[in-house]
Amino acid sequence: MTMDQAAIFLASSILAGLGFIVVFAVILVINNLLHKYWKPFQLYKMIDPNVRFAEPHELDQINKDKK
Repeated sequence: MTMDQAAIFLASSILAGLGFIVVFAVILVINNLLHKYWKPFQLYKMIDPNVRFAEPHELDQINKDKK
């Protein structure tokens, strides 16, 4: 290995390490932003378990009362 090859290898190793650090930092920032602003969609919390649907005879009674 010549001195030029060793210098190129050292420089590329340093630059690759710095590149990995920058990529890791960007991923960390994006993850933190998603965690802060992303609101998960929770279907089952939106539906109230105490609410029930009207029975057909109840709907008929409501329709009779409106007339």
